[in-house]
Amino acid sequence: MTFSEENYLKGIYHLTLASNSEVSTNAIAEMMETKASSVTDMIKKLAEKDLVNYKKYQGVSLTEKGKLAAKMIVRKHRLWEVFLVEKLDFSWDEVHDIAEQLEHIKSEKLINKLDDFLGNPTEDPHGDPIPNADGQILKVEKQLLSELLENQKGICVGVKDTSSEFLKYLDKQGIALGSKIEIIGKESFDLSLKIKVDAVDLTISNKIASNLFVKLT
Repeated sequence: MTFSEENYLKGIYHLTLASNSEVSTNAIAEMMETKASSVTDMIKKLAEKDLVNYKKYQGVSLTEKGKLAAKMIVRKHRLWEVFLVEKLDFSWDEVHDIAEQLEHIKSEKLINKLDDFLGNPTEDPHGDPIPNADGQILKVEKQLLSELLENQKGICVGVKDTSSEFLKYLDKQGIALGSKIEIIGKESFDLSLKIKVDAVDLTISNKIASNLFVKLT
């Protein structure tokens, strides 16, 4: 596959996870920042390779072959992110764009050795699951911090928004994967939260809370 074909497969995979159904060419065009006509041309190429199912006006879905191929791209991306953070001391807000380039490396042997070298991690630096060599994904029970009730406690296990701006904001607030978070109170007016993060009191907006995943403790 070309780099462009791999990017489309990965994009469709993420859209499918979000909607649990076929995705429209318009949604793909918006994600890929291109014209719907260009998307249609690419989808036809992917369909010829048995990577997607496509019927005009009925949306796009991945075939089993396409789903596995997409998971392998995601696997490479997330393993490289772990490598960059753990071995090269990049911060978690720096690694996405670099991993976008590294994910196109074709060598399966290299990726499997990288996986072993890193100790076979199951999550990337943002808390997203890493598919194993067979495409299997370990599921973690998690929910958004905004869904917790007063006095509930959890551990931060992931972020919904992986933008550099959001991750830098979390760094300033001392919130990271593994942080212990307790809900002290909720404001009924704007749903902002008073929380305790590793014994430090903070007030965060509902938007921030809606982009943090926690596992109840």
